Amino acid sequence: MKAAKFLIPIGVIAIVGVLSSVFIVDEREKALVLQFGQIKSVKEDPGLAFKIPFIQDVVRYDDRTLSLDTDVVEVTPSDDRRLVVDAFARYRISDVVQFRQAVGVGGLRAAEDRLEGILNPTIRAVLGSDGVTSNTILSADRAELMARITTQARQRALPLGLEVIDVRLKQTNLPDQNLDATFARMRAEREREAADEIARGEEAAQRVRALADRTVVELTSEATREADIVRGQADAERNAIFADAFGADPEFFEFYRSLTAYERALQGTNSTMVMSPDSEFFNYLRSDQGLRSEEGESR
Repeated sequence: MKAAKFLIPIGVIAIVGVLSSVFIVDEREKALVLQFGQIKSVKEDPGLAFKIPFIQDVVRYDDRTLSLDTDVVEVTPSDDRRLVVDAFARYRISDVVQFRQAVGVGGLRAAEDRLEGILNPTIRAVLGSDGVTSNTILSADRAELMARITTQARQRALPLGLEVIDVRLKQTNLPDQNLDATFARMRAEREREAADEIARGEEAAQRVRALADRTVVELTSEATREADIVRGQADAERNAIFADAFGADPEFFEFYRSLTAYERALQGTNSTMVMSPDSEFFNYLRSDQGLRSEEGESR
């Protein structure tokens, strides 16, 4: 019984020791075995691994591709048109030993702070270099600029044990204080273009109206000319008829013209005319003229 009392604690301690000496390395991570803060071994292959219990510790690091969203960076291209750039990077821990020595116990948080301190100046340097304008950043040359940023950031991140895989520019905008001025300039340009279009439309409308007015005048003049010609021909024909009639019987023609004059002059029920009694206008109203006419007819 006394032996069993000693064997049970010893067995428990042995089991705890064995369990403490065994750990599992996942395929998505790498592990460092530390002894009093010093690196004793690196476990990169997945599976079971061993360490000295109670003396050695295991620190695990993610072996997958990680992403980092940087803070908004304000850059000034060579055309002095300031832009606000929002970028992100994809990276991985390539050397866990160098990574541990560089960031210490800070881990990924400290590493990302230092990586962001590399990315932001690199973005400013590349986008603010000679020959890079705001139009270049917003054009298809943007891919070449991102490749330059990735190459420079990769070189500067190697001492941290990090491999920068890619750096991308998510958004490129104007600063808030410049947006109102930019929108006002764009609005002024659109209003100017609209005014030009309106002016061109008014000019075209005036040309159409002038052409229509000229066509109306030409058509009216042509119609008036043709009407005058027709009227002149009719008057000439009428005068020819009157001349023929007058030549056939001048006295009858004179009598007919007098009757027409009477009809036009003595209209209505209250017509008054003040003329000399011996006026030729009344020749055919006098009885003696009528008698002479009758005598002429009898002869």
